[in-house]
Amino acid sequence: MTDTLVARRVRWEDPATGPLKEELTHEYVTRYGDRARAELTRYDPAVFAPPHGTLVLLLEDGEAVAGGAFMRHDARTAELKRIWTHSRHRRRGLARRVLAELERDAADLGYSRLYLTTGPRQPEARALYLATGYTPLFDLTADPLTIDHLPFEKDLG
Repeated sequence: MTDTLVARRVRWEDPATGPLKEELTHEYVTRYGDRARAELTRYDPAVFAPPHGTLVLLLEDGEAVAGGAFMRHDARTAELKRIWTHSRHRRRGLARRVLAELERDAADLGYSRLYLTTGPRQPEARALYLATGYTPLFDLTADPLTIDHLPFEKDLG
């Protein structure tokens, strides 16, 4: 990674989130069809802001190259959302860095557990969560396409 990589906490409305929103929309629609377009507007932006959530962008030379967020799931659990790496910056370990930033922020806000779901047509996300210590809450031997959402959890202990 480069020395110019900076983690910045931002609001959903921040213009710097533009690439995240554009690329995630494209990914969702490409993999799940046009009905998935609404996913990025599903939650009130305030859920990704302190005191219960956060949105992190990794910036390289001022450009957003990766990001992710979490929101409150319950009193002890933060739910990860919007994990993203720019299409021109994949295979550099940036998603791992985003997860580490989010895990640290969640612990700082008093959460002791993380939860997330990913779609069955996102094998790279599934592999990322398995490689970074998240426990699958589904049958790993099942065909992912037979499962609507693939849930994971991780204790922050």
